[in-house]
Amino acid sequence: MLRRVGLSLRHFLLERNSSAGHSSCSREAKMSRPVQARRLEGIDKNIWVEFVKLAATYSKVNLGQGFPDFPPPDFLTEAFTRALGGQNHMLHQYTRAFGHPPLVTVLAQFFKKLLGRDLDPMTNVMVTVGAYQALFCCFQALVDEGDEVIIIEPFFDCYEPMVRMAGGTPVFVPLRPNPPKDGKLMSSADWQLDPAELASKFSERTKAIVLNSPNNPLGKVFSRGELGLIAELCVKHDVLCISDEVYEWLVYDGKQHIRIASLQGMWDRTVTVGSAGKTFSVTGWKVGWVVGPDRLLQHLRTVHQNSVYHCATIAQEAVAQGFQRELRLYGKPESYFVQLPKELQQKRDWLVQSLDGVGMKPIIPEGTYFLVADISQFKSDVPDVPNSDEPYDYRFAKWMIKSKGLAAIPLSAFYSEAHKNNYTNFIRFCFAKEEATLKAANEILQKWKQEKTSS
Repeated sequence: MLRRVGLSLRHFLLERNSSAGHSSCSREAKMSRPVQARRLEGIDKNIWVEFVKLAATYSKVNLGQGFPDFPPPDFLTEAFTRALGGQNHMLHQYTRAFGHPPLVTVLAQFFKKLLGRDLDPMTNVMVTVGAYQALFCCFQALVDEGDEVIIIEPFFDCYEPMVRMAGGTPVFVPLRPNPPKDGKLMSSADWQLDPAELASKFSERTKAIVLNSPNNPLGKVFSRGELGLIAELCVKHDVLCISDEVYEWLVYDGKQHIRIASLQGMWDRTVTVGSAGKTFSVTGWKVGWVVGPDRLLQHLRTVHQNSVYHCATIAQEAVAQGFQRELRLYGKPESYFVQLPKELQQKRDWLVQSLDGVGMKPIIPEGTYFLVADISQFKSDVPDVPNSDEPYDYRFAKWMIKSKGLAAIPLSAFYSEAHKNNYTNFIRFCFAKEEATLKAANEILQKWKQEKTSS
């Protein structure tokens, strides 16, 4: 018995030694089978990866990326500090998966006021890791393979790849510019949907439409009439609405942000997406939410619980305290939601004046913290790139970053392949910046103007 065991062991060791060379080769062999999932095909490129790197390398002033470089309000950072250093050690642990109870409670109270209906904080509100994850949950939960999703152009660039990853087919309809005939600067309100064109995009395959108001990158705030048209078509064709309203508090010139979920027939078919990052100027905290009927949100909860599952507790606690303050001050002059748009409108007007002075034609935004400018008069300044099919706005933005030190984003990045070549004469700037940043941008533009005058 022992002899047989000994022989077996010796045989095993001899076999292992003789195959050692083969094993080392096997370990070094590379896989030959495809590893990328098919749903990722064609969506690997990202405008931000390229232009963030360019801005970091060459720019002196970055007005490209959409985040403030000024501090968030003191009451919010103080709330975060209290949560971090306070006696409630459970704030360092998991909270409720679908939203910290104090946060979903105050969001339900706040949106009851805004939407004019009672909301259950446990079933009508869900907290997400920023609005980005909220959108991802919407598309994964509500879009099936073969479903069509209408996207209004220009659009925030994640909509298309998220629809495709869910197996859906994006169907695009552009806002079309209608320049004023009196020679005044164009407004984002002058970019409008063609009602007949929009209606033609709805079919029996249409599952949802994505609405972004106020719109990034254009700054358009959709009017009640425009929203009514969209609502009428949604009801007629039994279509869902994914309403991205992250800039809901950033509207200017006395404009009013109207929530499409408040229109007749729309609550039961609308998921509204919000963001603490845009609301309180804390984009790095990554706290977002969705508000909607339980019949829709139950499916978003399924995606959430099987992916991210949980959001940072302390950030949720601080945002909850911020909303509690704003609920007490709702509509009052000392409310942050009243003060911030006033400050940003002034910054917007500064940038409009600076860009207009150098020869660009800014399109005055009604909302958000973005501004689009017409750069068609600068084509002679930008050198051609041999054997390049890059659109003009890309070449202009790269040239401006490298030669002028000022970063912006080409507008055609916010369009589908079918339409982007029609919108290559524009770039997008972000004006949610410190006064010093905007002054530095103005100095670059003034120097540029002098160079153009003297040449």
